[in-house]
Amino acid sequence: MIQRRIVLLSAAGLASAFLLAACGSSTEKASTGTSPGSAVPVATAASESATSAPTASESTPSAPAAGGHAAPTTMVMAKTVNGIGSVVTDDKGMTLYRYDKDEANPSKWTCAGECTKTWIPVIVQDSVQTMGVEKSLLGTVHRSGMKQLTLGGWPLYRYVGDTQAGQANGQAKDKTWYAVTPSGTKSTITG
Repeated sequence: MIQRRIVLLSAAGLASAFLLAACGSSTEKASTGTSPGSAVPVATAASESATSAPTASESTPSAPAAGGHAAPTTMVMAKTVNGIGSVVTDDKGMTLYRYDKDEANPSKWTCAGECTKTWIPVIVQDSVQTMGVEKSLLGTVHRSGMKQLTLGGWPLYRYVGDTQAGQANGQAKDKTWYAVTPSGTKSTITG
């Protein structure tokens, strides 16, 4: 009788381990950009009240929201950043980047897990204002129940090493991360 209980408990433990492993697998698949669906255009609105110079309160990045993602972005704009020229920044003046291992057509992100602790996906809700960035180039790709902003099809990210507006410390990092230009191409200029 005792042996039978041990066998049953062992079987239950193995079944639990397999179920947990299966849950981890589905989470990993969802976080590698393979979720169904294609890029979805994001509603945009022209910004008439935006200024080109960031204020003191815009010099720090958005605080992470629940789930480790930054607060949703409401605006993208073209800014000149020292050493790399005209690039796209978010509503806080933080430089936005694209990753060479991602795909633009169709939009697909590959930065997942630990990668997103260094390269924070740019999450948006419904409308994004633009200034100096062509609205028709904006879109979104689904990421774990949220929408990641795309430009020219490329998923966009912030670099955790940029601590103030106007920095581009992630430029050419690992020869795969580049600041994104207003046309969606990567900036090849290194400062």
